Amino acid sequence: MNKRERVLAAMNNQPVDRPPVGFWFHFPEEEQLGQACVDAHLRYYNHVDADIAKLMCDGYFDYPNPVAKAVKEADDWFAMQPLGAESDFIRGQVERAKAVKQGLTSDCLVLYNVFAPFSSIRFGTSDELVMRHLKEKPEAILYALDVIAQDNALLCEKLITEAGIDGVYYCVQGGEKDRFTAEEYRRLITPSDMQVLTHANRFSATNVLHCCGWAGIPNHLEVWQDYPAAAINWACFVEDMDLTKGKAFFGGKCVLGGFDNRAGSLMNTGSKEDIQAYARQLVQTHGSTGIMIGADCTLPATIDPQRIQWVIDAVNELE
Repeated sequence: MNKRERVLAAMNNQPVDRPPVGFWFHFPEEEQLGQACVDAHLRYYNHVDADIAKLMCDGYFDYPNPVAKAVKEADDWFAMQPLGAESDFIRGQVERAKAVKQGLTSDCLVLYNVFAPFSSIRFGTSDELVMRHLKEKPEAILYALDVIAQDNALLCEKLITEAGIDGVYYCVQGGEKDRFTAEEYRRLITPSDMQVLTHANRFSATNVLHCCGWAGIPNHLEVWQDYPAAAINWACFVEDMDLTKGKAFFGGKCVLGGFDNRAGSLMNTGSKEDIQAYARQLVQTHGSTGIMIGADCTLPATIDPQRIQWVIDAVNELE
């Protein structure tokens, strides 16, 4: 099987010659925009033999809506309007993805990182401000989330139809158990999550849902349990839910992960022998059908890509 065929088979719970492998990391600040960012992606993906190339949205975390930047009172959110298809926020990311896609020398499946609106709104302002206004006047934040969802949905569409990527790696956040109850999350945040993901699914059947454990705090995973995606990635170690348990929890869908991404973890500090033994153990324990090997989240930016190649080599030996 070639790489793309392998990933598509895994996403559809079909037999594979061996599980696909994909890891990613953020690039340093000087490589987060323009040609430098394109070159950084190609330097990595054209030299490490991964099955999945997940393109980072580094440099575009900050949702650049001028109204959002000036918000002080909750009612200020109601002045927001979508940035639109010709904004640099959308055009810049589409052109980046297109350039990376064209420069890839392998047949890997290509995804692009897109954040859910609740992440975008906090990146563009602050977590404290958004949570305060959500308590003071929830309808104002819901309005803003709808505006951002229109932009993020359009971004997904353009990435797939113009840049030619295979799908989006859709990152949902904010489900920490100390932030919302599950009911609150479903009422306040799920509508904008689903607005973007549903639109992305209109253009691709290979979108991946990333249930982010960035804060190191367990999430209400049940709030994302029914989200429609071809594969699911979550923080196995934060949530104490391994690949087999997660596959059952998410209704038998293809799952991605298995390695802890955090700085002191095996992936970042272990020997070649131990990393490869763990990779083989993952496949032996969880099987090879509907399983893709990766990490809970992005690896540290300082990771030596050779460590990723060790995992790929170990899984390749299982063919």
